[in-house]
Amino acid sequence: MSLSEATTKGAAIRRFPRAVAAAGAAATAALLLAWPAGAGASPSIQYGIHDDAWLVYGEGTLQTRVATLKRSGVQIVRFTLHWDEIEPRKGTFDWTTSDKVLRALRTARLPALVTLYGSPRWANGGHAPSWAPTSGAAFASFARAAARRYPWVRKWVVWNEPNSARFLRPTSTSVYVARILNPAYAAIHGVLGSVQVAGGATAPRGGTGGISPIAFVRGMKAAHARLDAYAHHPYPSSAQETPSSAACQYCSTLTMASLPRLLAEVQRDFGDKRIWLTEYGYQTNPPDRLLGVSYEAQALYLSEAALRAYLAPRVDVLIYYLFRDDADADGWQSGIETVAGARKPAYDALLRPLAQQSRTGSSVVLWGQIRSGSGRQTFRLERLAGSRWVAVGRTRVTSTRGFYTLAVQARPGSRFRVRSLRDNEYSPTLTIT
Repeated sequence: MSLSEATTKGAAIRRFPRAVAAAGAAATAALLLAWPAGAGASPSIQYGIHDDAWLVYGEGTLQTRVATLKRSGVQIVRFTLHWDEIEPRKGTFDWTTSDKVLRALRTARLPALVTLYGSPRWANGGHAPSWAPTSGAAFASFARAAARRYPWVRKWVVWNEPNSARFLRPTSTSVYVARILNPAYAAIHGVLGSVQVAGGATAPRGGTGGISPIAFVRGMKAAHARLDAYAHHPYPSSAQETPSSAACQYCSTLTMASLPRLLAEVQRDFGDKRIWLTEYGYQTNPPDRLLGVSYEAQALYLSEAALRAYLAPRVDVLIYYLFRDDADADGWQSGIETVAGARKPAYDALLRPLAQQSRTGSSVVLWGQIRSGSGRQTFRLERLAGSRWVAVGRTRVTSTRGFYTLAVQARPGSRFRVRSLRDNEYSPTLTIT
């Protein structure tokens, strides 16, 4: 997306009521146990970043920014193709920006998850890009052209938050399916065959003039939607809601805390389709003193969300938004870096997440991943004893994808961290609850 559009979106999609205060201590991890480890979990899950504005316009070269993502443990990058910018006049294409980004990601061997969004005025009756095209054939033609241009892209998402009136007008499941999703699905598969095309990419709530994600899933089923995966943005309902909070049983919102309900809704209407969580994050204080959580809470919640997605059956993707805070104070401030480029603790949580999976009495199960490099990683668990960090047990080795699970004896308030022996870097500190 363009820098101006990224800023506009950042200001538009604030998720939290303004009366909400900063988050306190983490809630119980009971809901993390909705799926036993290893029973339907997704060990092949990819964790990624979505930040088009920084990727395209950030300081330094594009190759430097891509290399930064690679070093940060990013495993997949979401990037948006804006139809209105690429084909402003029918039949006239400008792929300059997307060519640079997607080819740089390919060279770095960073998989891309590509979103198709935004219709040009010639295709939607002279309206803003959020309006649906008047013809599904026009959008299919663009999707077909994109698939031919980027045949190495294996994951595609059709539109962004179509259940929100801000991102799709008219806000209608039948319009979305008939004029956008199904035409694009057929076009992309007609070119590339075995790729995956996701529908939905729904917001966690409908908002004014919108449709709840639950109603949207059901409406897509009624409209005979075609999709290989269902994409969703499970932002929290408030700064006080953690990934493991007890979710509202009767609400129509779908957040990370109510992930089991999302899976149940999709399975009921579309069977065992894969689930992609393609946008998620917490704003921080500073700079957002009204809606943000502390830096430490943001890091903890990103680690907890990583564990929750890992344990969930059929979840293949979890993408954080953003890499760097929006420079506009009214924008979105959920970056793992500040606007000045300083790393928040969430940077380490992206690279080396550490979370409490369960506790029974004094027996605690810890889960984590080391995403730097490739293959098995050696690491050491450390506990804070007074003012010193001391090693707990022997040197350990992760799985081939960097995952590990540890059982330790610990009381509430005990503090742990993991040290990667390959790069001598640490996970964020985890306090046992």
